Amino acid sequence: MNFEPSDTVKSLSIRLMAFMQTHVIPAEPAFRHHMATTANKWATPPLVEALKEKARAEGLWNLFQPRAHGGHLSNLDYAPLAEIMGRVWWAPEVFNCNAPDTGNMETLMLYGTPAQKERWLVPLLEGRIRSGFAMTEPDVASSDATNISCAIQRDGDHYVINGRKWYTTGAMRDTCTLLIVMGKTDPENPDRHAQQSMILVPKDTPGLRIVRHVTTFGYDDAPFGEAELAFENVRVPAENILLGEGRGFEVAQGRLGPGRIHHCMRLIGGAQRALELVLDRVEDRRTFGRKLSEHQSVREDIARSWCEIEQARLLTLKTADTIDRHGTKAAWELISAIKIIAPSMAQTVIDRAIQIHGGKGLTEDLPLAELFNYARQIRLADGPDQVHMMALGRKLVRAHHSAKAPG
Repeated sequence: MNFEPSDTVKSLSIRLMAFMQTHVIPAEPAFRHHMATTANKWATPPLVEALKEKARAEGLWNLFQPRAHGGHLSNLDYAPLAEIMGRVWWAPEVFNCNAPDTGNMETLMLYGTPAQKERWLVPLLEGRIRSGFAMTEPDVASSDATNISCAIQRDGDHYVINGRKWYTTGAMRDTCTLLIVMGKTDPENPDRHAQQSMILVPKDTPGLRIVRHVTTFGYDDAPFGEAELAFENVRVPAENILLGEGRGFEVAQGRLGPGRIHHCMRLIGGAQRALELVLDRVEDRRTFGRKLSEHQSVREDIARSWCEIEQARLLTLKTADTIDRHGTKAAWELISAIKIIAPSMAQTVIDRAIQIHGGKGLTEDLPLAELFNYARQIRLADGPDQVHMMALGRKLVRAHHSAKAPG
């Protein structure tokens, strides 16, 4: 197993890191100031739009795009690039590689009709519009997606949607024009995994209402935002259904597999940056007559953090490589494993960095608090830790006993 990056990826990594160091990281204070003072948090900051134009001009655009759908990189190739972008929580949009748009674009690539791709995928790839993914609901335990209760009912040449969603990342954006919505078209089907469907809903459809913006730990995640949405007799054409009725889980698994490892890649980048901030800090500060770097407990925290980041990085690379070689379904155990490991690892490493920085680590002077918030979110997003552990544990037990069965 060889994870040595190709010459192309090495070159892209150098260029991408240079772009981050030259343009994105220096823009963090201006980004924070803009979001704190702007009258419209949900408009893309002008500095981000300017960075996007620079990135596009330098060929650092749509790097996530799979080879099978017009891109040039494999999942394994993309991993170190996503890690670099993850050093700043909002940076992936600069390169048109941010969630949920990447997952929605891959969904349209995999399951969209030519008309759907022309209307939605093309402008998403060009970065002219943004999108949201509406799956989680406030009134049910969405960790079990069969609980989803949003109704999608056929009415002639249309579907009528009624229900409520929340944590719909990106739906607050003024440029968000498309939502991919999961709901039930056949709630009485005895197969609980055939009750759901996914459908494309233009955000300006009558009956679709933003109830509120949901914050996490007090962060508003602007300009993306986490919207709570009400669907009240929302009518969309029947051709907006994705893949067909009852295939929502199939679409979800196709979408969430790569999306989950993309989050893990970015979180490794956030954890790596936290560790690098620590390495600077421990040489610059003194306590009790010694540099922080001379305290045994600090050295242990640094060593543990390095080991944990490296472990998660290697598992992520193995997962990406398995997806490339054998497909998402064959990589199911590894996807679950890295989804369990990477967010908790990042949360732990960033928490150590906050502790070592003292009170400053909690402030907006550093990116640590925002990165911690992101890591904590991803322990719930795309399936909480407990669901992945439950499913992975069950499968491992079954596989073990199947292998021992005679005959």
